[in-house]
Amino acid sequence: MRAFTFAMSPPDLLADSRVLWRMLRGLPRSGNARERLQAFYAPQATRYDAFRARLLHGREELIGRLPAYSGSVVVELGCGTGENLERFGERLPALSRLTLVDLCPALLERARARAARHANVEVVEAEVGAYRSAQPVDCVYFSYALTMMEDWRAALANALRLLRPGGTLGVVDFYVSSATPPARHVRHPAWERWLWRRWFAHDGVSLDPGHLEALEAAMPQGLLLERRGSVPYLPGVTAPYYIFIGRKPATSTTPPAWRSDCAS
Repeated sequence: MRAFTFAMSPPDLLADSRVLWRMLRGLPRSGNARERLQAFYAPQATRYDAFRARLLHGREELIGRLPAYSGSVVVELGCGTGENLERFGERLPALSRLTLVDLCPALLERARARAARHANVEVVEAEVGAYRSAQPVDCVYFSYALTMMEDWRAALANALRLLRPGGTLGVVDFYVSSATPPARHVRHPAWERWLWRRWFAHDGVSLDPGHLEALEAAMPQGLLLERRGSVPYLPGVTAPYYIFIGRKPATSTTPPAWRSDCAS
């Protein structure tokens, strides 16, 4: 984040200071994707989950709505510290496998520590668009990860590729609307579209209205929930986010919105 109001002095401000400092500095511009992520997240990894618990809203709801039933195979693309695996609660032991995929070593170190307590959870270091599974999976989800992907179309295409026919894709993330969204969608005013896109871009988070357009083109019957959530240290300010859950068509080929990035 580019600017924060420090008039408040909560007890955890000192603990949050390392995270806030990295956000103020922004995502490094040099190096490859893995190197930039490592440089950005490594200094804040120990406070990563506590800070983002107050920023990344809707994760509990997304995972609660996913059809993660007994024996299913689930993949999280862009897993970060693996905190989301705990949100499956009593359903987690019943899964056949939960695979957590990310590219940042500092965050994956924490994910592996969490996964070590669960025999059916594995952690894979890989670029999200390049990860492959030995078999089609039942559910793939992104939790505040899609906006971090430089090639988000390739990431979405790979998620669809991984799914079995009829499998479920879930996404929760920040967003802004286009200037002329579909009638059933929220339309954010021009100032807000300008503000949030530039605010988040400082930390390598891209709020592209094309994300929702591509999701709905691929899964027209998907569930879309448009929400707002509070931002730490900015009292009264809320940022827009969405939850999307759709199913891969059972008998059709890849939709046109995905096709250009689906080549193996």
